[in-house]
Amino acid sequence: MLSSRIRHASLLEKIVTKETAASWIEDGMTIGFSGFTSSGDAKEIPVAIAERARAAGKPFKINVYTGASVAPTIDSVLADYMNIRLPFQSDKDLRKSINKGNVNYIDQHLSETGDALLTGAIPSVDIAVVEALAITEDGSIIPTTSGGNTHNYIKNAKEVIVELNLAQPLSLEGVHDIYDIGAFGERKPIPLQAVDDRVGRTSIPTGLDKIKGIVITEQLDTPKTLVEPDEETSTIARHLLNFLRDEIKAGRLSEKLPPLQSGVGSVANAVFHGFLHSEFHDLELYSEVLQDSVFDLIDAGKIRFASGGALTLSKEKMDVVLNHFENYRDKMMLRPQDMSNNPEIIRRLGLITINTAIEVDIYGNVNSTHIMGNKMMNGIGGSGDFTRNARLSIFVTKSIAKNGDISSIVPFISHVDHTEHDVMVVVTEQGVADLRGLTPRQRAIKLIENCAHPSYREQLYAYFNEASQRGGQTPHVLEKAFAWHVRFNQTGSMREGSTLPLVEKEKVNVN
Repeated sequence: MLSSRIRHASLLEKIVTKETAASWIEDGMTIGFSGFTSSGDAKEIPVAIAERARAAGKPFKINVYTGASVAPTIDSVLADYMNIRLPFQSDKDLRKSINKGNVNYIDQHLSETGDALLTGAIPSVDIAVVEALAITEDGSIIPTTSGGNTHNYIKNAKEVIVELNLAQPLSLEGVHDIYDIGAFGERKPIPLQAVDDRVGRTSIPTGLDKIKGIVITEQLDTPKTLVEPDEETSTIARHLLNFLRDEIKAGRLSEKLPPLQSGVGSVANAVFHGFLHSEFHDLELYSEVLQDSVFDLIDAGKIRFASGGALTLSKEKMDVVLNHFENYRDKMMLRPQDMSNNPEIIRRLGLITINTAIEVDIYGNVNSTHIMGNKMMNGIGGSGDFTRNARLSIFVTKSIAKNGDISSIVPFISHVDHTEHDVMVVVTEQGVADLRGLTPRQRAIKLIENCAHPSYREQLYAYFNEASQRGGQTPHVLEKAFAWHVRFNQTGSMREGSTLPLVEKEKVNVN
């Protein structure tokens, strides 16, 4: 069996235990892990690193780079041993360490990590720890279920440790498109003009000598927990589809839609699932993640081709897809994130992008990362890459949270990730706000009327009217701009007149 996975005999001598591999990771090192949204990440070596550090009882900190979020076997297990963490995470234990200031978290646009390495803006990689499907005769590494930053870490690292995962099916071989975009000042246009163009290799050039050791594993990816579509997300999907129909009627879109992008997570997955029972067909996807809804749409004959950075699947869908991958391999491709999130390609293909917001203010600025202005949730991920360069950038969110105590439409967002200049359309279960071609004051009225929950509209209009009386291109009452967030922190609700007994204030949970 190993001969089909390790295709040069000399590499058999490099097979080691996970404990041996962990012993090579020293305090102060920078480790580049494969993995993107808990797909294709290292699964056993990180646990062995933590166990060794715990047993030694000495100061031990490493810098941890990944593609995006990874499984708890990296982010949770190593949270106490991280110095720097980048570029994206979604782990609750790591999130707590970040918000306590115990981990130096660098929230990056996912398209930019490779360039940060290339220019020396961040510490270089000492060792790359990567999951592989197989290693070719010339020492090239065939990835598993994600592209991520693996090729950048291998290229930048002094040495590479491979987790050869026998649980990942060999049918994945050939699905990747690994392309090196090159150095600044030497780059050529990326020769990709359609979502199904293949412009690179199916493996990552590494070299036999650079591989320090191989650990044999047999463990599938950590499944994603995706919440089924509910009444609100189904309504958001209907509003979105009706908006696209109106764009077609107006002649701004053709019946054959441009390629789509959908962000990660339950809301985005549920909203994208709305295409399943629509008239739209021959859909194309150029995205970061291929979630459950993508494969439901492929099964229904709705998606012609899907290009992504990772398979991000629930347990049920993972079993179906990996056990019957021959049904999907000619309809999809996995790429590194400096390809999947590349601004040049996004702009060239003219994508319709659909991402999720935590909150939106009345002028169209979007916060997608922070709770109440200072608590990091996950990170910006690729939403900025796509939003800034889209033909049509759309954000979706439910209009309220915490049983109505939080309004997702606020006077001023508590943290800015996407400015009003990049946000074209906002959709909630209340309706659609098309912000294109509107002034700030016009956008405010559109967002309040179409997207805000009815229980908060009067409050929003009161703020906007008071701000408008003060004048300005973008009216604000600065001393009240964050009053809603302050009120929630003090009382547990953004509603005006909300009060909470002093003894209860400590129980308010803003995470």
